[in-house]
Amino acid sequence: MSLNPAVSKPEAEAKANAMILAAGRGERMRPLTDHTPKPLLSVRGKPLMQWPMEGLVRAGFGRILINTAWLGERIQGHYGSAAPLAGAGMAHLSYSNEAQDFGYALETAGGISRALPHLAEVFWVVAGDVFVPEFKFEALAVQQFTASKQLAHLWLVPNPPHNPLGDFGLSGQGLALNLPKEQAGSQSAQARYTFSTIALYRRAFFDMPHCDIVPGNPQGTAAALAPLLRAAMDQGLVSATLYTGPWTDVGTPERLAQLNA
Repeated sequence: MSLNPAVSKPEAEAKANAMILAAGRGERMRPLTDHTPKPLLSVRGKPLMQWPMEGLVRAGFGRILINTAWLGERIQGHYGSAAPLAGAGMAHLSYSNEAQDFGYALETAGGISRALPHLAEVFWVVAGDVFVPEFKFEALAVQQFTASKQLAHLWLVPNPPHNPLGDFGLSGQGLALNLPKEQAGSQSAQARYTFSTIALYRRAFFDMPHCDIVPGNPQGTAAALAPLLRAAMDQGLVSATLYTGPWTDVGTPERLAQLNA
């Protein structure tokens, strides 16, 4: 795994307590992403990915691992291994360079599995292309999750226009539900919400029997996250919270322009 040389040995390093997903190509954002990785596109005067970075650092989660692929050297060149974030503090950064290691991005589950030896027992994950300026990465949420039996805790949001049927349900007991998509939209269907990409995970979620990728993903298996989540939901092992603050999946030039208007 290609990490910053200062943290190249998992047994010697301080584990990252957060991971930012920044490996995507950003096809729908072209031509903006032809020469700039989507997480570095400017939103209200700073790189898009810096908004969650500042939130994490401000809350005390300053050891952040960033996975990269497309133009990943631009991200590492911009922030380096230690980035002072105005008004938040110092971010201590390491990188999982998927393109350098394998020549392609590993998708979400594959990317997290690749980074797993360098992550804490419980860690945050957030995509570097969502704009959630008011979200609080609270230590209390980590404490409550750690004390639970859950493998993952997701933050869901009301469905945006581009995802009207949502992703997952939410029970009255705070469990995320794997609801049949074919029932979504009918009057009798249980409400479904969109996964914000913000979540807490246990390392155990990305190990057997829940995930069949070897921790560290030495073979470079590309794998999606949703099937793992749905299987764990069916076992009652995923909890969730509905977040109603500002949230934007910055997936198109139009959405980026709206944020910067």
